[in-house]
Amino acid sequence: MLEADNHEYEKAILVGVITQTQDEEKLNEYMDELEFLALTAGATVLKRFSQKMAKPNPKTFIGKGKMEEIEAYVKAHNIDTIIFDDELSPAQQRNIEKVLEAKILDRTYLILDIFAQRAQTSYARTQVELAQYEYLLPRLVGLWTHLERQKGGIGMRGPGETEIETDRRIVRDRITLLKAKLIKIDKQMATQRGNRGQLVRVALVGYTNVGKSTLMNVVAKSDVFAENKLFATLDTTVRKVVVGNLPFLLTDTVGFIRKLPTQLVESFKSTLDEVRESDLLLHVVDISHESFEDHIASVNKILDEIDAIDKPTIMVFNKIDQYKAEEYDETDLMIDRSSVHYSLEEWKKTWMSRTGDEVIFISAIEKENMEEFRRKVYDKVREIHVSRFPYNAFLYPDIMGDEEE
Repeated sequence: MLEADNHEYEKAILVGVITQTQDEEKLNEYMDELEFLALTAGATVLKRFSQKMAKPNPKTFIGKGKMEEIEAYVKAHNIDTIIFDDELSPAQQRNIEKVLEAKILDRTYLILDIFAQRAQTSYARTQVELAQYEYLLPRLVGLWTHLERQKGGIGMRGPGETEIETDRRIVRDRITLLKAKLIKIDKQMATQRGNRGQLVRVALVGYTNVGKSTLMNVVAKSDVFAENKLFATLDTTVRKVVVGNLPFLLTDTVGFIRKLPTQLVESFKSTLDEVRESDLLLHVVDISHESFEDHIASVNKILDEIDAIDKPTIMVFNKIDQYKAEEYDETDLMIDRSSVHYSLEEWKKTWMSRTGDEVIFISAIEKENMEEFRRKVYDKVREIHVSRFPYNAFLYPDIMGDEEE
């Protein structure tokens, strides 16, 4: 389990289910991620509970026996928060709260709460507030009864104690107001994107915490906030970058995650527009993460949802310095997936190098193989630029000259 620092963390437990569509191994992966989310939000996880069932109970998500087991543990250890790995229906949330008499959160609202913590600008805060209200609207009745017993903490950020007890009409009015505000800002941001001239636009995309902001700092020599926590970056950052003698715009975007709340996908439309309207995607992957294949699939799913899956893409496998090989059986036919790869030439012989037309292996934090990364980006940006402005071809050589680190 993850260890927390000296900060005073809420005591939490996690609850998940093993179903026909989610085996124990997959649940453990999701629970690992949920624990990282909980730590990011400000909780320390004391225990995990899981139950095998054909499908979640429509009334209480889990069965009666498991509920009694959790209830006993909550009372014995004075647990503050119970976090469920899947989104709970309003009825499930109310029924569970009546039994456990504690703060009940699901994965969706935990992510929303982290976004509320991380939002720095007025625009990001507006996006998150809208997503929170849309999530809370069907849950207003009975959801906040625990406020009488417990103030603040995870799940209490954003639209807080003063407004949440108001009736549905006022909440709907607030949602309408926030949507109107976002439409106005979106138009302003669309105008800004249109005013950026004819520079090729490159967007960093990827799962949360894969090193996009670190890569942005290295390439753009900027000072974008980067931290080893989920969703360190919420606000879109755009920098003008020059590689060789070729200028282009590089955008750092919010990280994606499995089971990303639909409310956030809609609220962060403008952020996703940066991806949708880009000319080239740099899909950054944390190759040291044991579930990086799932991460790739999750990012591609969201790219498909926003009609950006067919854009020219460079797969950037990052953190090669942190990669640890799994133990493997010598008879394993997938031997090249799990053997140790130390040199770049060995990396290029792996199955990962065949995941797309353009693939690169780097370590952004150690600045390893960044020269080849710059060359590959230069070539793709040049190709796009010259196709748009053929008369500029003579300005940029086919192969980028050597550039000092």
